[in-house]
Parts: sequence; structure tokens; C-alpha cells
Amino acid sequence: MEESQTRRRKKRKPKRKRAFKIIMGIILVLILGVGTYAYSIWHSVEKTFTQTHKPLKRDVSEKRSEKVSFSNQDPISILLLGVDQRAGDRGRSDSLILMTVNPKDQSMKMVSIPRDTRTEIVGKGTTDKINHAYAFGGVDMAVNTVESFLNIPVDYYVQVNMESFKDIVNAVGGVTVNNDLSFNYDGYNFQKGQLTLNGDQALAYSRMRKEDPRGDFGRQMRQRQIIEGVIEEGASVQSLANYGAILDTIGTNVRTNLTFDDMKQIQSNYKEARHNVEQLQVDGKGETINGVYYYAVSDATRQELSNTLKQHLHLN
Repeated sequence: MEESQTRRRKKRKPKRKRAFKIIMGIILVLILGVGTYAYSIWHSVEKTFTQTHKPLKRDVSEKRSEKVSFSNQDPISILLLGVDQRAGDRGRSDSLILMTVNPKDQSMKMVSIPRDTRTEIVGKGTTDKINHAYAFGGVDMAVNTVESFLNIPVDYYVQVNMESFKDIVNAVGGVTVNNDLSFNYDGYNFQKGQLTLNGDQALAYSRMRKEDPRGDFGRQMRQRQIIEGVIEEGASVQSLANYGAILDTIGTNVRTNLTFDDMKQIQSNYKEARHNVEQLQVDGKGETINGVYYYAVSDATRQELSNTLKQHLHLN
């Protein structure tokens, strides 16, 4: 019964979740690795990230005694949210990734929190799926709920509207990948060898899993190819004419409490941490309560994750 529920959950899982991982790779590069090319168009970049700035209702997390200092290279945490926004509707955070960055040991840890995780929704007074926190109370409630779930401070957030993925790929003029597996997906045929993909094709290329004998490992490899392709194209001289479109897409579809000055300091003091990334898994099991599927995570698992992240944030 549990396996059947898990299979149905996988079928219901929105395809946009895979696109979220790709666009978050792009945003992380912009935050952690803004380079010479970006600074050559300083005013355009500054204007864009002024547009993306949206502070939280609080200044400092209750789980910290004082605000982190970039100049002192204090380890920080960032919550990444992929939001499925609809006209007249706030939407839901269909993807949640908590990232901790420690510049002193030059490392990052990333925890993907399953959207169906059952937990207390802080500020709502209910127990529900963790992705409902955003629908109930926006980014503030989502941040507070993740803080409670992992028992660590969330210093910053980056929110991305999932509709922007295809626009970014198209804005850089498409991406080139080396495909090692011929397959058909979503109406497209992908042959082995070097392929140049537009936004729609890149989204389909990154989604396929079932036809790949490597399963999720193969899909993750294709996702990395798309991220690397966007970075390569976006950093090239040939993309200069399209950079305005890239910034317009980011300005429209990204929101964060990081200011442009914050990003500059992170680039100066934290950028080396991006070379050493560890993925942490949230272990749990499926369960059905009153006909609703949830992902159940034990207190012991949450405590173990919390201890690992606290140690990385130098909070132990």
C-alpha cells in the first residue's frame, strides 16, 4: 500500500520541480560568483537586483543572537524557493532547498525538503504539508516554518517564479550539451551527440528520468549540463546583446532579501565555497492521513539534520 502511494506521489510531482533545480543553479552562480563580465555592466546589474529586493518582516532570525557579518565571514543559510505563481493567486512553493555556506572551510551543504513533508505551519497553528506554508502566509511563513522544521536560523531567501526558466535559456540564445543517451520525451527526440537546445527543449531534456537506466543520476547529470550551458553562454561575449533580456527575466521572476551590496560582499568573501557542495537527504516515508498523502520525517532524522547544519553554521 505504501509503495502504491509513493508511486502515485511521484506521478503527481510537478514537472516544474526539475526546472527549479536548473534555475536555482543559475541564481546561485549569480549570487556566489558574480564575475568581471557582470561588473562591466554594473549599473544594469545593480538596477536588476534592486528590483529583486524584498525584505522579510523581521531583520534577524530569532534563532540568532545577532545578524551575520559578511566581512567576518560568518557562515550563512539561504532558503531557495521555487514558486508556481498563478494569476490572482500567490501559488505554492513546489520546491524548497535549504543551503548553508561556510566560507572558512570553503564548503556548502544543500538540503532538498520534500514538498509533501508533514510539519507544523508556523503562524497558522496547523500541521500540514510544508509547501502549504507559502500559500498560507507567503515567504515569511515559509521561512519561519523551515526554521522550525530544521531548528536552525534562515538568514536569507531567494524566491524564483518557475515560469522564468525557459526565458533565461532563450535569453542566452540556447544551450549546447553533449547527450550520451538517445530518447524521446515530451514530443522531442534527443539523439546522441552534441545538441543545441532552446528553452522548451532544454526543459524537456532535463525532465526525463524513466527511460534512463541511471534514473535520477542520469537526470541530475542532464540538469548540470543545462546549468553549465547557461553559465557558459551567459558569460560569453556573444551573449552581450542578450544580457538585458537575462536581467529583465531575473528582475521580473526573482525576489530575495539580499541587497545588491550583500551580493557583492558574498561574492568577495564566500565565492570559494561553491566549489565544495554536499547534498544532504531528508529520509522519511510516505503515509496517508484522512485520504491525504504526506511525507513523514522522524524526530530523530530532523535532529540529525539539524545537528549537521548547526555544526556547519558554527552554532554548536
